[in-house]
Amino acid sequence: MSTRLITALLASIPLAASAQSQLNLTQGVTEISQRVYDLHMTIFYICCVIGVIVFGAMFVSMILHRKSKGHKPATFHENVKVEILWTVIPFLILVGMAIPATKTLFAMEDTSEAEVTVLVTGSQWKWHYKYFDSDVEYYSLLATRQDQINNRLDKGENYLLEVDRPLVIPTDTKVRFLVTSDDVIHSWWVPDFAVKKDANPGFINEAWTKVDEPGIYRGQCAELCGKDHGFMPVVVIAKEPAEYEAWINEQEAIAKAEKEEEQRLLSMSMSKDELMELGERVYLGSCAACHQPSGEGIPGVFPSLKGTNMVMNDKAGHINIVVNGKSGTAMQAFGNQLSLRELAAVITYERNAWGNDTGDLIQAADVNEFLNK
Repeated sequence: MSTRLITALLASIPLAASAQSQLNLTQGVTEISQRVYDLHMTIFYICCVIGVIVFGAMFVSMILHRKSKGHKPATFHENVKVEILWTVIPFLILVGMAIPATKTLFAMEDTSEAEVTVLVTGSQWKWHYKYFDSDVEYYSLLATRQDQINNRLDKGENYLLEVDRPLVIPTDTKVRFLVTSDDVIHSWWVPDFAVKKDANPGFINEAWTKVDEPGIYRGQCAELCGKDHGFMPVVVIAKEPAEYEAWINEQEAIAKAEKEEEQRLLSMSMSKDELMELGERVYLGSCAACHQPSGEGIPGVFPSLKGTNMVMNDKAGHINIVVNGKSGTAMQAFGNQLSLRELAAVITYERNAWGNDTGDLIQAADVNEFLNK
C-alpha cells in the first residue's frame, strides 16, 4: 500500500466519524432536548440488550442443539409457566420504558409560566412571528440567493437554512410558541430545542423552550407543504435578556416610524417609473415563485397574469385578490405582508408589465381606500 493511500485513509477517519455522528438524534441545547436525547439513548440500549439476548438464545439453540448433533426437539404444549413468563417480562419492560417517556412528554407539553409568547404562523412558503407582549411582528423569508439554488454560484455555508429576519428570543427565559397556519399544514421544527409542532389551519398547537446559551439555531418546515417546501427554513437567535430587551425596543420604534411614514405618504403620489421599479422588486420576491418572472404562471397550477381579464379590466378585483387572497387556492393574502406602497406598486407592475400596458397607476391611497371600505 502506497504512502499516499495510507495518508488518504487516515485523513478520512475523522470525516467518517463526523458523518456517523449525524445518524444519531441531536442532543440539543436545552434541558428538555437533553432529556429527550437521554430517553432516546436509554430506550436504544434497552432494545440492544433485548436484541442480544433474543438473537443470542436463538443462535445458541441453532448451533449447539441442531439435528446434526443428535438433538431432538422437545414436544410439550401449553406450558403455563412459560406463557406467564413471556407475558409478564415484556409487560414489565414496557412499563419500565413508559415511566420516563411519560415524564418527558408531560414536561415537553407544559407551557405554563411562560414569560414570552410568540405566535408562529406558517404560510406558503414563509413564517410569520408575532410577539404577544410587544407591538412587534414580521415575516421571515428564505435568504439564500437564487443564483445558488440555480447552481450559478457555490452553495453558502447555511444553504437553504438562512432567512432575512430570524426569530429572536431571550436566553434563560421560558418562551411559549403558539403554532398555526394560514393555508396548509406546515411543521415548525428546531432540532436543537427538541421542538417540532404541526401548524394546522384553524388550530393552535403549543410548544415551548428555554435556551441557556446565546447562539443561532436552525431548523425548517418538517411537513410537505407544497412545491417550495424545501425553501421554508427556521432560524432562531437567542440573545441575553438585556440585549433582547434592547432589540424589542428597537423593533417597536422601527414599526412605529414605518406606520407614521406610511400615513405621511398616503397624500403623495409615486411616478410610474417609481411604481414599476418597486413593483418589480416586490413581484420577484413575493409573486414570481408561483406566477413566474414572465407572468405566465404554470398552466393548470398557477394562473397567468399576462393579458387576463382581471389584470386588464378589473382594477377593484385585482386589488382585492392581492390584498385578501383567494380562499381554497394557493393565492394568499398580502394585505398584512406588504406595506401600502408595496401593494400599490406590485399591482401597478402587474397591470403594466409583459405587454399588459393598461396605463393604470395604483397609489397607496387607492389601496388604503379599499381597505377602509
